[in-house]
Amino acid sequence: MPLTHVRENDVVWETCIWRTINLREKFNQFFYFPIERNGAHGRQNFAYMLWDAMARGDIPIYADDEFKIPLDNFAFVERYTRADTMYLEVIDEDDEESFEYQTVLIPKDFSSEDVLQVRLKEAWYIEKQETGQYVRILGLALAQDMYKEVDGDREFQGTINLFWIPMLSPQVRTLFARKEAYYEDNIAHLPTWLSIFTERMFDTYVTRVSNTFNRAIIDYLTGEDAILESERIEDHLLDISMDQWEW
Repeated sequence: MPLTHVRENDVVWETCIWRTINLREKFNQFFYFPIERNGAHGRQNFAYMLWDAMARGDIPIYADDEFKIPLDNFAFVERYTRADTMYLEVIDEDDEESFEYQTVLIPKDFSSEDVLQVRLKEAWYIEKQETGQYVRILGLALAQDMYKEVDGDREFQGTINLFWIPMLSPQVRTLFARKEAYYEDNIAHLPTWLSIFTERMFDTYVTRVSNTFNRAIIDYLTGEDAILESERIEDHLLDISMDQWEW
């Protein structure tokens, strides 16, 4: 179903919140499993479901969370899956004791195993006609851990956003409404991914809020202080909602 139209003049307060869904947490593991591309009974985890739809061109993708830099789906897939050049030791089939070093092209394919975060951008606002605080998820990005092979070991290089998808897009909402999420053991009543996000059936933590300096929490706080700042933002949103009522 289409989202209810919100008139700009009816929004009396609004802020943007950026969140991260950590797939390492037990509550969020239904996003991550199964790790096989096509598991039992054709099941797919969230990352593979989103990647395959993007590779088919079913949903639009962007390079930024403002959705101002569109990406070509097929060009992005071609660039991502481009073969890596590696210098490998190749053993002679006739003489196993002799070998030589050759430059070999290693095919690269998308794997969901290194996608351990899903990042969200939300709009929290107060609408004066219904006098309530509401939230809409504006965008979503898959965050992948990047590694580099050094002397046979994988060294962690950092985490990057693969692409952003607009959650208000009809194509994205249609995809999420048609795909089921294996949220519980009872497969007779599985929710769709649209229900998962609409009903907020996941655990997250805040990483950024709209601010004058346009910076994330990690830019000015670390460790326990960053955790407390994230919780403070959550409490602030709750206080704004509660302060609308007079007892």
